[in-house]
Amino acid sequence: MIYQFLILSDEVDNFRREIKISPDATFLDLHRAIMDAAKYKHDEMCSFFICDEDWTKKTEITLIDMDASSEVDTYLMEDTVLDELLGDEHQKLLYVFDYLLERSFFIELNKIITGQNIDKPTCSLSIGSPPPQSISIDEMEKRLDQHIDVGEDFYGDAAYNDDELDSISGDYDDPASGGSYYDDERY
Repeated sequence: MIYQFLILSDEVDNFRREIKISPDATFLDLHRAIMDAAKYKHDEMCSFFICDEDWTKKTEITLIDMDASSEVDTYLMEDTVLDELLGDEHQKLLYVFDYLLERSFFIELNKIITGQNIDKPTCSLSIGSPPPQSISIDEMEKRLDQHIDVGEDFYGDAAYNDDELDSISGDYDDPASGGSYYDDERY
């Protein structure tokens, strides 16, 4: 059996990679195949997240166990076999390769090929250039500036006035001194 994964990026429209790999391989094998297919260095922290149909992160499979005290099960790439957590066509995964900015690839197990085997992971489709593996501080600031608007409309009202907040702050005194954070009559 062969798992065929389609890999896309929301940063580069024409970027596509297809990886074929054995379901008996580990997530570490898949990680290395993705790194090689994107021509990325293997020295960055990264994680896979198994997602639901709406791309909501559910289960994390990480390169290194960073939180030994976590109440949530930790799956390590080197110890977790693909078919242990995957087995349905169209299963969605996120592969976070840049933790600082949460940049990731969108992955789908788009085909399960039965009756065939594969010895080592193979990149069977390579279209377009990948996004850069990491970006400079200047580029990061530029991207953040594009997404965060802290101008005069930041509070949702161009006529926002700091004195307005001061005038109602008396209703939100500390409960220990007899005040209340929430005034039932007001709301």
